[in-house]
Amino acid sequence: MSGRNDEPSGEQRPEPRPVPVSTTAEAVLTTGALARRLGVSPTTLRSWDRRYGIGPAVRADGRHRRWTPPDVAMLETMCRLTSAGVPPAEAARAAKRGAGVVPDGSAADLDDLSSVPPGRSRAAGTLPLGDVRQECRGLARAAVRLDAPAVEEQLATAVDQHGLTVAWQEVMVPTLHAVGRKWASSGDRYVEVEHLLSWHVSTTLRRATRFAASPEDDGTDTAPVLLACVPGEQHTLPLEALNAGLSELGLPTRMFGAAVPAEALSAAVRRIGPAAVVLWAQARSTASLPLARHVAATQWGVRGARTQPLVLLCGPGWAGRPVHGLLRPPGLREALDTLCGAYGVELPAGRA
Repeated sequence: MSGRNDEPSGEQRPEPRPVPVSTTAEAVLTTGALARRLGVSPTTLRSWDRRYGIGPAVRADGRHRRWTPPDVAMLETMCRLTSAGVPPAEAARAAKRGAGVVPDGSAADLDDLSSVPPGRSRAAGTLPLGDVRQECRGLARAAVRLDAPAVEEQLATAVDQHGLTVAWQEVMVPTLHAVGRKWASSGDRYVEVEHLLSWHVSTTLRRATRFAASPEDDGTDTAPVLLACVPGEQHTLPLEALNAGLSELGLPTRMFGAAVPAEALSAAVRRIGPAAVVLWAQARSTASLPLARHVAATQWGVRGARTQPLVLLCGPGWAGRPVHGLLRPPGLREALDTLCGAYGVELPAGRA
């Protein structure tokens, strides 16, 4: 959030603004108090001051920062724009223009910046995102600030604007991966960021899930898709995304979540008689081919008309494994396409 990887803006720091006569001691905030109010770190505020001239009008004894109401308003604009994915240097120019600190015409219009269109951006961010959608940067910055309302709002907006499949593959997954890489490379820091982001991604996916009517309710005998993580596997978010995507298409599902014991999985397959079984394995150590083959060989129904499920092996844990007779779609879009084919349903082009 500090923007330490951003290129310096090259702007000259403006002269301190005159303090309005009406400003009182009670209305002036210290850097620590303002940081708590905005949900950013004091280091971030000092970095923005140093790099982009987003500084206070008052400095007690010429050194200590004291932030007035106009300063606070400018910083609130800065936070709002960076949360929307605007690069810090651009957000600072817009925030200062809104505060009357830089002359007209020297920065993009505030309204234009606050509605940056989707697309690709290479501007540097707090997390190692690379070439991703602009929404990823805003989502990452909100997550690093632990700004839960902003995270939830941006996830919901991504689903509304792009649809579940694109929101998952091009917004949620790149941001989750960036948080994971940051955690792995920084000595277990950012664990809280990953937990908060994962929880809100899960919440967003579950809100997007609309359960199809049961066969008894709609008069059909459509068998569901059974989704389960293999024993020892705790990563459920990709399965939750697939579950939500299937529900959008009106296909029935049964979601069993993390680390389903082998015996319980076999019992569920026999009881439900699913049209398809999706087995998720994040790690190679949890991907059990004997279990997958056992599930694929499970039969039910009357003698002479036995039925077996279609089995999909999903997740990087299955990579490089021989999967003769079993399907291994590489991503959410391909898994949805495969399952739609099994039900004789065409996946809408807009889901791609």
